[in-house]
Amino acid sequence: MLYPEERQQAIASLVAERGRLAVSAVAEEFGVTTETVRRDLAVLERSGMLRRVHGGAVPSGALTLVEPGLAERHGTRSEAKRKIAAAALDLLPANDGSVILDGGSTTAALADVLPPDRRLYVATNSVPIAARLSASPAVTLHLLGGRVRGITQTAVGDATVRSLQDLRVDVVFLGTNGVSAGHGFSTPDEAEAATKRAMVRAAQRVIVLGDSSKLGREHLVRFATVEEVDVLVTDSEAGPGIVAELETMGIEVLVA
Repeated sequence: MLYPEERQQAIASLVAERGRLAVSAVAEEFGVTTETVRRDLAVLERSGMLRRVHGGAVPSGALTLVEPGLAERHGTRSEAKRKIAAAALDLLPANDGSVILDGGSTTAALADVLPPDRRLYVATNSVPIAARLSASPAVTLHLLGGRVRGITQTAVGDATVRSLQDLRVDVVFLGTNGVSAGHGFSTPDEAEAATKRAMVRAAQRVIVLGDSSKLGREHLVRFATVEEVDVLVTDSEAGPGIVAELETMGIEVLVA
């Protein structure tokens, strides 16, 4: 039997590893009551080691409304994003296939390495990605219209969503701010989430590109459940606990 301090340290380690931990699972694992677990979580939250959510806990930095700008995101975890983009190349459709590229730094990394001889129809709401691909002779480019958000440099809003309703593509490659088994795939902004949802509906296959720092994080607005996504491409620093949890829910996790 562990002392309370030892149990609390073990709980904090599990939350950090798995990204999200349910009260019931902790109670079963340590052979204590759910009331004891809730008291432990309260102690750990006061010390800043985690944050309590409905039914369990997440890492202390996992819930946020803060949305970093595109320039900031391009400068973080760039090597991981390059590896994710390289792995995602194997998921592209064949010649004359069609894709949607969502805005974001990891999807931009994929745009940078698209095979120059692969004929593709590419729709995107990202101004920077459209600029990258506009000179590619193999790409038939469709820039989705709408209000452009300065922080992400992507078109969002009703006009963007309406234009996506008329599309049906082979594959969509989406970026995300957060990934968790409980909340799914999420972003801080409602307009971004609505656009991503429309992209999910427009594609036969849904692929999310998200580096390991996004796993276990939950943002304000969900745009897709785990069940709505076919493949998550992440990097080798992804925690094995949350990867296993996602895979049990039916999603393929490809570790670059």
